[in-house]
Amino acid sequence: MEQKLYYLLHKITMWVLKIAAKVLPITKPTLFLGKDALKQLCDSVSIMGIDNVLIVSDEGIVKLGFVKRLVFEFERVGVHCEVYSGVEPDPTYRHVEAGLALYQTKKCNGVVAIGGGSSIDCAKVIAACVTNPKPIKKLVGLLRVWRAPAPLFVLPTTAGTGSEVTVAAVVSDPETHQKTPLMDPKLVPVAAALDPSLMLALPAHITAQTGMDALTHAVEAYISCNATVETDRYVLASVKLIHENLEKAVIFGQNATARQKMALASYYAGLAFTKASLGYVHAIAHAVGAKYGIPHGLANSVALPHVLEYSKHEAQARLAQLSDAIGVASSTESETEKAQAFIEYIKDLQRKLSLPTTFDAVLEEDIADLAKQSLHEAQWNYPVPRYMLQEECERLIANMAGAK
Repeated sequence: MEQKLYYLLHKITMWVLKIAAKVLPITKPTLFLGKDALKQLCDSVSIMGIDNVLIVSDEGIVKLGFVKRLVFEFERVGVHCEVYSGVEPDPTYRHVEAGLALYQTKKCNGVVAIGGGSSIDCAKVIAACVTNPKPIKKLVGLLRVWRAPAPLFVLPTTAGTGSEVTVAAVVSDPETHQKTPLMDPKLVPVAAALDPSLMLALPAHITAQTGMDALTHAVEAYISCNATVETDRYVLASVKLIHENLEKAVIFGQNATARQKMALASYYAGLAFTKASLGYVHAIAHAVGAKYGIPHGLANSVALPHVLEYSKHEAQARLAQLSDAIGVASSTESETEKAQAFIEYIKDLQRKLSLPTTFDAVLEEDIADLAKQSLHEAQWNYPVPRYMLQEECERLIANMAGAK
């Protein structure tokens, strides 16, 4: 009886979220594309009258010379820069607080993120805290960023997170080590630069992981019960671009065209899941990633085929459509066969990209708690095609861990 009540409440909540996605104004950032995108973004910041920015990044991006290049372009147009490069993978409240302190001390009037999803998420929360002076925990959740953040501009150096266009930012509580999402349309950046020259140095394994992250965003948005005609267009464009360019970007890292198209695929997938939302893949990936430090894209890659197998019956028609979109099954095959062909395509892509297919770090004694965390995240956030119970989630995670 209790499970039926939870299921009913879940359905009602998902219906409310679907209405909210249609009603709430969600802006898109001004987008600069191509080899001069970085320079164009700097010009745009200057034209807006912003003259003292906090650049948020990590030491790896600094060593690649990208921050130095960004500072040069800003100084060319009269914009002073302060640099916070302390962001680490899975940023915590402490990273946000350190960046915020520098912003306030140096009297900045804008935030610019350059890096992967961690840097962009950290910058989003810094920008939100500038105008919402309260503990970060009070901003966690849905629609809790009451005042518009400080002007935020982003330059992604990976093609996967879609953070440059989404309403979400994820930072971890350093005490509980749990990932805590902020979700609010106000977190969408003012502008984003998709510059392939910033992605050419990305190692093959990270290119593969972030590419699978983008694919997961697209697929979960497509099988979401809150998918729309608009989000479907973005997903189909994203999946086609990933199908045609991810392997090229991994094998031929200096292929600027493949890098540009993967950046666009990530952007489209971000537009899609911003409105259609995500699913159990992300819920499980967040729980496992926070517990064992597994990179988010890698965690998504492992979980994706397992969750699709679980949801296959309910999502069969949608999976078959994705199969048709990229031609991985014969037109004469049944809908069931096409759906399975798409799942097999993902498994084959894992192998081609040399990505692991199991969570070797997961311990049996942690599985129940990981399932509980996953379902807690998904319960009121994700309009999934098939509802999952605790014991089902435990079996699924056990399978991902390679348990016999």
